[in-house]
Amino acid sequence: MARRFRGESHHKVDSKGRVSIPALFRRVIEASDPNWTVGLAPELVIVYGDHRRSYLECYTVEAIAEVDDKIDALPRGSMERKMLQRMFHGQSYPTTVDETGRLVLPAKLRSKIGLEDEAFFIAAGDTFQIWKPETYEIEEAAKTEEWLDDLPEDFDPLIFLDGAKGS
Repeated sequence: MARRFRGESHHKVDSKGRVSIPALFRRVIEASDPNWTVGLAPELVIVYGDHRRSYLECYTVEAIAEVDDKIDALPRGSMERKMLQRMFHGQSYPTTVDETGRLVLPAKLRSKIGLEDEAFFIAAGDTFQIWKPETYEIEEAAKTEEWLDDLPEDFDPLIFLDGAKGS
């Protein structure tokens, strides 16, 4: 089983777009890159998507390979395959983590999500997301609160796992 990203943190972004990746995230990126060895820069893919996406989704080599395999299994020429190829192949940016544990986010990606001097990282299983902190608070934290408000006070979200595949 692949390692999972866990946690969230804020990191400064410098004027050149360099941002430190949380140390625990770096270990997962390294472990999920079959070509990585000590001394090499681990690889990952940043999917930025279309105009509706207000964050950057970072995939390990293993995670993006799984997505690619699923895309390749779709019928060639189907609209679903074309759209997924556009998002995961065309609207993505392959990159590496530098020797100091940083990513360099190109101006295009920073501009797309309005990222300036601080980035918010949050784990999402086998991916992690990079947000402008204010956007995350407005969009995602509000969705979570709204979802929780519709549930009883004593509700335990672990109940959703009882119906999960493989249980």
